[in-house]
Amino acid sequence: MTHLTIRPAIKSDTKTVLHFIRELAIYEKAEHEVLATEQTIESSLFKENPHVFGLICELDGVPIGMAVYFYNYSTWLAKPGLYLEDLYVSQEHRGKGAGKALLKRLAQIALENDCGRFEWSCLDWNTPSRDFYESIGAIAQSEWVGYRMSGQTLQSFADET
Repeated sequence: MTHLTIRPAIKSDTKTVLHFIRELAIYEKAEHEVLATEQTIESSLFKENPHVFGLICELDGVPIGMAVYFYNYSTWLAKPGLYLEDLYVSQEHRGKGAGKALLKRLAQIALENDCGRFEWSCLDWNTPSRDFYESIGAIAQSEWVGYRMSGQTLQSFADET
């Protein structure tokens, strides 16, 4: 019988977190976009007062997946929200309940911290994940369009006078 556990990520998980980030990037066909290193993960997730947090899912003591999340704020609710940045379970371990266990723990964390929302994004082409999210009651927010500035665009815009 197999046993799944969810625990907070700790500093010694840095290599594992980076491994899962790279696996996720390969799955999303964006491996070339990963700039994260062990040092940057350690300095963001495991600094004294972090703004981002991680969970590790283990199967019989072996890491098989992770979640990375942070808190945001809803002005309309006047409450914090929990935002899931990444959820990943290694391909060979999918279908064993790890993704659902990670999401359930995140939902519990959101409630423990009086969050009014638990949100995340999913690529539009990722039908297996979208079907999974909808099967647990999550509702796609199709009326919102995400925007992003990064890299040189962000720098140029910030520097404009």
